[in-house]
Amino acid sequence: MSGKLYIVSTPIGNLDDITLRAIEVLKSVDLIACEDTRRTMILLEKLGIAKKLISYYNYNERQRAEELISYLKSGKNIALVSDSGTPGISDPGYVLIKRAIEENIQVIPIPGATAFVCALVASGLPMDEFVFVGFLPHKKGRKTKLQKLAQEERTVILYESPHRVLKTLNEILENFGDREIAVAKELTKIHEEIFRGKISEVLKKLTPDKIKGEFVIVISGKTN
Repeated sequence: MSGKLYIVSTPIGNLDDITLRAIEVLKSVDLIACEDTRRTMILLEKLGIAKKLISYYNYNERQRAEELISYLKSGKNIALVSDSGTPGISDPGYVLIKRAIEENIQVIPIPGATAFVCALVASGLPMDEFVFVGFLPHKKGRKTKLQKLAQEERTVILYESPHRVLKTLNEILENFGDREIAVAKELTKIHEEIFRGKISEVLKKLTPDKIKGEFVIVISGKTN
């Protein structure tokens, strides 16, 4: 009988945001596949868990997926984690999950923290309908993507790095107009902060000393 693949959500910053169920799963599995073994080891050490780890990241995802499928077929249970949040959400995971389903291996999601949901519920913008984009393309297709999203009537959510956040916000202002926006940084961490207002107003608030950590950008949809 094949083992089970657990998709385990882990904290996005504050290590206390781990669920009791996630802890039990991490303790019980035979192997943990993780984006960065060093990052995952920090969490496991805090939880007092000693477990075999194997790296599973963007550049080895397809090759490693087949290796992990073999483990699962041999009856071993595997937990898949990313550096933070939910595997597969702008992180590696899709290839392995798809292959497991193709092989009729049971896939079990273990809910937990996801950065874009945290940002959305604290944004003050409509939550009944939204579009999650992840990271925008860096070059090819970037302008076309922004132009398409500018026509979206639902709330738009995307991720951005500290190195590109100002550039991206200026491009959003250019393509969307001066809409209501919320920009969240360092969610769940000591320096967590959420900037709300018109895009032009938020740009003024994002002084150089504020450009640190990962960002989630939540944009109000187009109104008629």
